[in-house]
Amino acid sequence: MAINDDAEIRELLGQPRRIAVVGASPNPSRPSNGVLAFLVRQGHDVIAVNPGHAGGTIHGAPVVATLANVEPPAEIVDIFRNSDQAGAAVDEAIVHGAKAVWLQIGVIDQAAAKRAEAAGLTVVMDRCPKVEIPRLGLLR
Repeated sequence: MAINDDAEIRELLGQPRRIAVVGASPNPSRPSNGVLAFLVRQGHDVIAVNPGHAGGTIHGAPVVATLANVEPPAEIVDIFRNSDQAGAAVDEAIVHGAKAVWLQIGVIDQAAAKRAEAAGLTVVMDRCPKVEIPRLGLLR
């Protein structure tokens, strides 16, 4: 596995997946809000993770308080956190049983990426699925 490998990204996003968006915001001006809406429109089974809005929905996606509340487990954990907080979210994704972690544009944590790779997860870092899906010709 290689970080940001196009073939692995194509495999991750080429078919509908269960995706947990950690740090999802109901605020339309936040990037996580637009990405979550895009993933829903692309047919993914999206769960928003935001403790302050648990029990509600964002673009029709249910909102839960923590990644541990996502049942069944998400295949991909898309992380909207500052780089200094990303490692904790990656560690939660490993425990959660995710197949991949996706750190958004500007979210960089090499040590967390290495831990995820060592645990067998695909790692995408400093990228955005809203950019990668059209770039790779995967629009539905």
